[in-house]
Amino acid sequence: MDSRLLEILVCPVSKAPLSYRRDVQELWCRASGLAYPVRDDMPVMLEEEARRLSEEELALLGEES
Repeated sequence: MDSRLLEILVCPVSKAPLSYRRDVQELWCRASGLAYPVRDDMPVMLEEEARRLSEEELALLGEES
């Protein structure tokens, strides 16, 4: 994923910054607790396509701060 794109993308729900998780091809939002899929290097920024992050995943985001 292009780092310049990641700098300007925000969560459509919370408007908070996103964290790219290359290993699972998702953009994670700590504020909303949602993970948005990245398909063919294109982020799918639709709330209905997102999944809820688990408590373990949210803890990982907390460790990155």
